[in-house]
Amino acid sequence: MIAPTLPQVADISAVFGAVFAPIAEWNSVLATELADPAARTRRHVDDIVEHLVRPEFARAGSLVVGAGFVAAPQVIVDAPWHLAWWLGDANGFAIGGGRGTVRRLEAVEDPASESFRDHTTLEWWRVPERTGRRHITGPYVDYLCTDDYTLTLTDPVVVDGRLVGVVGADVYVTDAERVLLATLRRLGDEASLVNASGRIVVSTDPRLATGALLRDPAVTDAVRELAPDASVVLPDGRRVTACGDTSLALITGATTR
Repeated sequence: MIAPTLPQVADISAVFGAVFAPIAEWNSVLATELADPAARTRRHVDDIVEHLVRPEFARAGSLVVGAGFVAAPQVIVDAPWHLAWWLGDANGFAIGGGRGTVRRLEAVEDPASESFRDHTTLEWWRVPERTGRRHITGPYVDYLCTDDYTLTLTDPVVVDGRLVGVVGADVYVTDAERVLLATLRRLGDEASLVNASGRIVVSTDPRLATGALLRDPAVTDAVRELAPDASVVLPDGRRVTACGDTSLALITGATTR
């Protein structure tokens, strides 16, 4: 049964919209720059990306702890596998936690190295590549960029119909929880925010920990099939509402499975 959308969904969508807004701006700049083959060098791309993402780390209220551009293989002429990614001062990766300084992620880009990771196999790459749409990956432990429970928001960068990379940002799950829990509690009922796989992002139900998987095909099918901002009531009375085009959904009512 189709149901009216809950007003709190707009508040949830706005939290992620505030992260996707600069990502969309970065995407536009990078697509324009990379349309020129002469611009596809490591140094030029790194300079552009650093200039784009640094202000977001300093913006009051920003949840972003890491951001940048990950190139498709062979797009950067002098770096066939390249991550132009910066870590914010709130990102404790590789410094034992706590606050650091804004710095570039030192990623292994040599496929011959035992430490090399093919980023094209990861969800934050695969889904935007397949769908052509932005995507939220997680919660997951990001051993590549944060070494903490993370949400990664990515958007495909396309030039002349070809994917040249993804641009995106990392958000600590704990920071997202801090902002989102107040909204969920206003519902006055058990409420859970889940990703497209039915994994809990944040929940007011004490039985559902962040990262827990709802093994319930009715929920996951509803999440995947709902149009942006659409809402449906399941036969057992639970309501599933898409949170805009974030790929997340809000479940209200009894969610334990």
